[in-house]
Amino acid sequence: MIKRVLKHTFTLLNVDHVNLGPKWNYKNVISPYFRLYYIDAGAGEISDISTKLNLEPGFLYMIPSFTLCNLSCQNQLSQFFIQFFEESSDGISLFEYNRSVFKVKATKVDILNIARLLEINPGRGINRSDNPRIYEKNIFYKEYQGLNNQQNMATFTETHGILLQLVSRFLTPAIFEHKEASHIPVKILNAISYIQLNLHQELSVANLAEKANQHADYFSRLFKQYTGERPLKYIHEKRIERAQYLMVTTQMTYAEIASQTGFENIFYFSKIFKKITGMSPGNYKKQIDFVSF
Repeated sequence: MIKRVLKHTFTLLNVDHVNLGPKWNYKNVISPYFRLYYIDAGAGEISDISTKLNLEPGFLYMIPSFTLCNLSCQNQLSQFFIQFFEESSDGISLFEYNRSVFKVKATKVDILNIARLLEINPGRGINRSDNPRIYEKNIFYKEYQGLNNQQNMATFTETHGILLQLVSRFLTPAIFEHKEASHIPVKILNAISYIQLNLHQELSVANLAEKANQHADYFSRLFKQYTGERPLKYIHEKRIERAQYLMVTTQMTYAEIASQTGFENIFYFSKIFKKITGMSPGNYKKQIDFVSF
């Protein structure tokens, strides 16, 4: 019997139905969680650096975590939205090579799944109060974690199952680029996992190459061949992704976040953060407050 292990799990953050207008207009949005939309009326648009999609009724859309995108609505848009976090056993996202916005035709099962997700997870919307202070993000994330912990086993399992089904709709060969782990050298996979688990430690190409028992130049070329990026750039991107997550889920200062993500000081952290995201840490924090809460 061949066993195939599921390495990726998804936990619910928000689910709700909303009616949006022209105020729903945000540029250069980056979130540490996934966004999934089902449009039932109206029109809008989402885009990333290479793809632009019209939001139209009858379709599902997904934006993977840490995907830079734009969101807009000119007149009116009615949407079901689901926001959720991903966890993986090796720290590598299922969408590591698919940081793009996706669109698929919704099926009857999709619509029933979204309705069921709402039914078994009441009160998981964003706009439950007119007082914005209630949505101070650190309190909000603690609340989300608490709600998930309070779910009984049946609801927790069904919620996870529905999220898996919805994510699976975007994994078809036609739209999903899948790189089999078996095709990637073990030494490169080990290096990727080591990076993910040690972002707070000192990481260098020389150190990674030594662990792989390879010359630094050869290791760097091989790493780029299978990941698409040089090791240093990859390390910086993963550190900034972790920083983004910490910025919206903790009360850490920028200096503390810089230390937790392996940067020697806050100035270098800010420089790399802006280089990768296109905005300063402060502006990113403001954007998350406006878009999500």
